[in-house]
Amino acid sequence: MTKRRTTKLSDQVRRAIDDCGQTRYRIAQKTGIDQSALAKFYNGHRGLSTTALDRLGEYLGLRIVMDQTSTQKDK
Repeated sequence: MTKRRTTKLSDQVRRAIDDCGQTRYRIAQKTGIDQSALAKFYNGHRGLSTTALDRLGEYLGLRIVMDQTSTQKDK
């Protein structure tokens, strides 16, 4: 059985920022997220509020998909 490597959600969001083709400055402008807060999140120095994550996720077209193998571990 091959063990699947998990990636933190925050790292996946950072990758989506990289892959979207927009500058972080433009993302901050379009989402209303403070540019400094977005930069600190991107660099791993702090988190984002749930409101900011919602805005960022909507802008980037992100959605969360539950991995069934992960949810079965606790049962």
